[in-house]
Amino acid sequence: MTSLPIIDAHQHFWDLERNYLPWLCDEPMIPFRYGDYHAIRRNYLPEDYRRDTGSYRVVGSVFIETEWDPATPVQETRWVHELAEREGLPSVMVAQARLDQPDVADVLAEHSTYPRVRGIRHKPRAAPSPNEVKTGVPGSMSDPNWRRGFARLADHDLSFDLQSPWWHFHEAADLAASHPDIQIIINHTGLPADRSEEGLRGWRQAMTVVAQQPNVAVKISGIGVPDSSWTVEQNRRVVLETIDCFGVERCMFASNFPVDSLVGSFATIFDGFMTITESFSEAERLKLFHDNARDFYRIDLPTAG
Repeated sequence: MTSLPIIDAHQHFWDLERNYLPWLCDEPMIPFRYGDYHAIRRNYLPEDYRRDTGSYRVVGSVFIETEWDPATPVQETRWVHELAEREGLPSVMVAQARLDQPDVADVLAEHSTYPRVRGIRHKPRAAPSPNEVKTGVPGSMSDPNWRRGFARLADHDLSFDLQSPWWHFHEAADLAASHPDIQIIINHTGLPADRSEEGLRGWRQAMTVVAQQPNVAVKISGIGVPDSSWTVEQNRRVVLETIDCFGVERCMFASNFPVDSLVGSFATIFDGFMTITESFSEAERLKLFHDNARDFYRIDLPTAG
């Protein structure tokens, strides 16, 4: 299966010697869903990614903003474009813009002058647990100011990468219904961190609700379990239930490298995806590993075969 063409729908590069990414550069380190992340506080560039992807036929990738210094978000876009011109990766990118900030219109306009920009990510403010969700909190998906910034994406034909815990997906469903002209792409499978039966039941219900909106898709990635190696046994249910909710046509596989190298190698993760989908047809797997990312992120590549 290493001959299967792959577009990695979610990956990162960073050069910490040249650029300021607070969460990777500053002390103390932030609380992180995988725990200790010292191992990724180092430069990660295309040569490192190509070494990690090895013999896999990765024909393109989608760079996702890296929590670059929020005071200079367009500098990341400029840096990524210069990197891509030299290295051939990434194919396209999702840039950073703070949707609730007064300069959001100017930032979006600047990002849109760069040809590889396809979308924006701004992690909305989230409650720490399902029982603590409140409507209208500043910076959240239900904040009118944040939603005004979100609406501006349509002016530039930009999609939105949504990274939020699943207990906010009723807000995401309302957001999608209110803006049917903006494509929303859920990051990291809706963050199903709680693998208890109750936790997975809540996650599945939330995914079912947001999947009812036709302008929402999902990336299957970021499903490692803290203090544990990535395994098919731990993740089979999450992968298959995600595909069941959204259908093959709205799901994409992604590595989240180098972040997910904390829980498994690229081979472990992608072999796992391939094992979990071994009963799928060749056409279905091509959509999940390649075609859907190409189409949702509007990547100009020849038709795979």
